[in-house]
Amino acid sequence: MIDGFRVITILATLGTVIASGTVFFRWAEGWSWLDSYFFTVITLSTVGYGSLVPETAIGKIGTTVFIVVGLGVFAVAIQQFGAFAMRKREEHVEWLVARLGDSHKAANEDTDPSKDSTDRT
Repeated sequence: MIDGFRVITILATLGTVIASGTVFFRWAEGWSWLDSYFFTVITLSTVGYGSLVPETAIGKIGTTVFIVVGLGVFAVAIQQFGAFAMRKREEHVEWLVARLGDSHKAANEDTDPSKDSTDRT
């Protein structure tokens, strides 16, 4: 299970990257706060609608640096939360198996015909 410190660190780092990108694009491109935030998120998530495009030289250079740094942070965050979801699913399956115990047969096992109480011969 992901410990609390790791979750807080990942979320804080991701929040810092998004906030930094938003402030940078607001300053470099002069976009509104909403447009700057929107561009930051669609760039990090690699969606890239193309509705906003940096036009200044510093905006273009900053975008390339932002993609290299930010995409790595975004990918780690997605990977960690995906791993958490997988572990929770495995724990649930283990719980189900333990709850069913050995007394229940698997659904795909054949029954032994010699023990069938409804012999119609």
